[in-house]
Amino acid sequence: MAAILLAASLLIFCLYALTPGDFISGNIKLSPERKAELREIYGLNRPVLERYAIWMKNAFHGDFGYSLAQQKPVLALFNDYIWNSFLLAAVSTFLTWFIAVVVGVVSAYKQYSWFDTLVLVLIFAAMSLPSFFIGLFLIKILAVDFKWLPPGGMITTGSNATGLVYVKEVIHHMTLPVIVMTVLGVGSLTRYFRTNMIDVIKQDYIRTARAKGLKESKVLYRHALRNALLPAITLVGFELPALFGGSLIIEKIFNWPGIGQLYMSSFSLRDYPLLMGFTMLIAILTVLGTLLSDMLYRAADPRVRLH
Repeated sequence: MAAILLAASLLIFCLYALTPGDFISGNIKLSPERKAELREIYGLNRPVLERYAIWMKNAFHGDFGYSLAQQKPVLALFNDYIWNSFLLAAVSTFLTWFIAVVVGVVSAYKQYSWFDTLVLVLIFAAMSLPSFFIGLFLIKILAVDFKWLPPGGMITTGSNATGLVYVKEVIHHMTLPVIVMTVLGVGSLTRYFRTNMIDVIKQDYIRTARAKGLKESKVLYRHALRNALLPAITLVGFELPALFGGSLIIEKIFNWPGIGQLYMSSFSLRDYPLLMGFTMLIAILTVLGTLLSDMLYRAADPRVRLH
């Protein structure tokens, strides 16, 4: 893990450091003298490897740099925005996995039935449509035409709500983006669980369990589902960076104040300290997610050993 993160940090830093231009050189309001002064203050005129060594030293102490565009430390900006993204991702991930497991199991059990055919049609429809189309379509139907849900934002403009009223307002505003994120994720995951369940329920031990007279629900959810979930543990590792990484397109469409929208705006401003810090955070979460998957494999299957 340490070697992977070290290599990732070097690649991430060099990628942004060697990219032409930065926030200072792109700011037309600054005089050449002021630009030279700022580059000296922030060490941007030093060799790349020297800057990398300083950046890594500060990162080990919890300092990922200073955002020149936002005029705030990078970690402070993460704390302001990342929990909003986590809220959306956590709720949509729970709904996605719950729906995918239930629908996938039932669809596999009733293979080639009208229910299975309908599920397959909806799965391929959800996987084929781009996220911006689904988002804009639901805004048009649910927000503009029927006025059931707000079209965007996290709270109503000018609202001073607190306590339970604030919670209700946030839930009301997050419903539409959560629906879109769930629709986008549930298709491929349902297909994954359906395929795994079809393979498992054809195994000999499932026939043996049925021959013993066990209830069909017990056979499906206690014996078949547990083994069908084993390959899905790999996907759990990728959910960790997704929880904190934000959804770039969805947050932009619904004007949700999350880390994804901040990340996108930083590109146009060439705010490289923030971009480096965020990319490094995703790398750390990805490595930790992989470690979590390995540990879950050991917990789910005693035959797996951790060396």
